[in-house]
Amino acid sequence: MSQMDTNPETSMDATALTREEVYTDSRVGTIRKMTPVTLDGELDSSRPIQFVGSTQIMTPGGALPLSFQIETETLEGAVAGFGEAAKLAVERTMEELKEMQRQQASSIVVPGRENNKIQMP
Repeated sequence: MSQMDTNPETSMDATALTREEVYTDSRVGTIRKMTPVTLDGELDSSRPIQFVGSTQIMTPGGALPLSFQIETETLEGAVAGFGEAAKLAVERTMEELKEMQRQQASSIVVPGRENNKIQMP
């Protein structure tokens, strides 16, 4: 038995299985319908069906993939709600990028600070 076989991080959770169906307009993005199933592949009606949208936006650094939940119970609702959910995902991603930039800017080493490891002659 290999090390990977005993690592709990590589074990599938039999209580969280879903069947995935993918829908696309071949232009803007895709919608994945995640239908909960039991270990024998039957519908698990104790858990809700989830819809996950994915698309990409172009940035100066290239294409940035986005993945986001679409709050609905039907494929029709997922198609109708795709645009708004994508817009919110873009806004959330931009805020996260701004926060990462703020954190990066605040970690710049400045001579004379106590935690500075660079010694100036």
